[in-house]
Amino acid sequence: MTPKPMPPLRLILAAALVLAPLLPALWGLWRQGAIGPVVAVVGGLAGIGGVALMLQLYVRDLRTVAAHAAQLAAGPTEPVPSLPVAASGPVRAAAAAAVRLHRVMNARTELALAQLEANESIIEALHDPLVLVGAERQVARANQAARALFGDRILDRDLAASLRNPAVLEAVDAVLKGGASRILEFSLPVPVERMFEVRVKPFQRRVPRPIPGEDGSPAAAGTVPGRMVILTLHDITALRRSEQMRADFIANASHELRTPLSSLLGFIETLRGPAREDLEAHERFLSIMQDQASRMARLVNDLLSLSRIELDEHMPPAGKVDVLDRLDGVMAALELKAASRRIRLTLEAPDGLPAVVGDEDQLTQVFQNLVSNAIKYTRENTDVTVAVSLADGMAVGVSGPAGRAGRGMPMVAVAVRDQGEGIARTHLPRLTERFYRVDAARSRAMGGTGLGLAIVKHIVNRHRGRLTIESAVGVGSTFTVYLPAASEESAEGRAAEPARRQA
Repeated sequence: MTPKPMPPLRLILAAALVLAPLLPALWGLWRQGAIGPVVAVVGGLAGIGGVALMLQLYVRDLRTVAAHAAQLAAGPTEPVPSLPVAASGPVRAAAAAAVRLHRVMNARTELALAQLEANESIIEALHDPLVLVGAERQVARANQAARALFGDRILDRDLAASLRNPAVLEAVDAVLKGGASRILEFSLPVPVERMFEVRVKPFQRRVPRPIPGEDGSPAAAGTVPGRMVILTLHDITALRRSEQMRADFIANASHELRTPLSSLLGFIETLRGPAREDLEAHERFLSIMQDQASRMARLVNDLLSLSRIELDEHMPPAGKVDVLDRLDGVMAALELKAASRRIRLTLEAPDGLPAVVGDEDQLTQVFQNLVSNAIKYTRENTDVTVAVSLADGMAVGVSGPAGRAGRGMPMVAVAVRDQGEGIARTHLPRLTERFYRVDAARSRAMGGTGLGLAIVKHIVNRHRGRLTIESAVGVGSTFTVYLPAASEESAEGRAAEPARRQA
């Protein structure tokens, strides 16, 4: 902003007013003959001109100071006006002080903006979700972790629209009304249950005075003006599951290992006592002891595997897996086991099948458990069929992740069908429970631990998929796993006819 000069006529009039007391003196000297008329006129004009020039300089300097003040009021980041070279005296000092103040404000503003930008980056990069809630319980801010957990629509909406836990909402309301900070735990049940520790802390923002709004309306009823709440969520799922895992392992191991351990102790006592010299009993008892020890080893391995899967169940995998490649490997590994019972393994799959989002080792374990169970429980000289197809997530009750709620995603369905004795409908809801067996004696005789389907269920949960079981007594059973596809299925994959391949 450049100061505008004062109009010449106005300067002359101002100078004349300043010199008005001197004009009578010049008139008197001329009348007395002390000075000539030319000298009187020239002196008067020179005085008026000198005063006008001084006024012009002071007015320019004052306008420069006013320009600095106006730009400081508008914002310290505005360009700093140049200081007049010809300025002098107190006005120049005031102008120089305004320039220095402007530059200092610019430097401080740049530093504050840099710190603000750094703070924003730090908050966005936090691993834990952080939510800032206003006085009306509206969500004012949410970092990236919070948006990933609750969806982008959490902003500018009531917190209850995204977080429907009564205890947390009650704590938020209490802190907004002036209460102290609170710490509590809550769980999010979908898509996989997760436990969080939430800290509800007050945040007092500065409110311009007067506190009521500009239109005279009072502050929100029941809340402290300018008070907000910061919610910090810490995922404690792994901690709680680790504690539960230790408790479950002790309970399950003590229950399931009791029978084989009792058998081993009984046979050892018999071999050291009455059957000490009986070689035939030695061979028979040692064979039974080996079976019991092998069963304990399988049981411990399955328990450890299940515990590891449960520990990471809340963290979905991010890799891509070729389902047909994994199934080919599983069926090739189980071919000899199937051939020993004269069972034929058949794989049906469409062309153009997309990969799935998943963990390769865990999905191999799922397919291994399902196909192995089918071989184990189907009738001899029958078929075990593995059918792979494409499905819609909405049709099978699987919704998309946060941000895609209400919209189904493409799924890859892997169905394993056997021709066994089938399972009664009353047993179906409990098949995936730990150690639940329809026929316990038959399951133990075949080497089962009662953990295979529990492992399958938890792996499928981690993959954000679904497991369904259909069975008819005397006909057979079908176990179907739905897994999210890594990409949209092609039109060719939908229309292609299944191609049968013999394993």
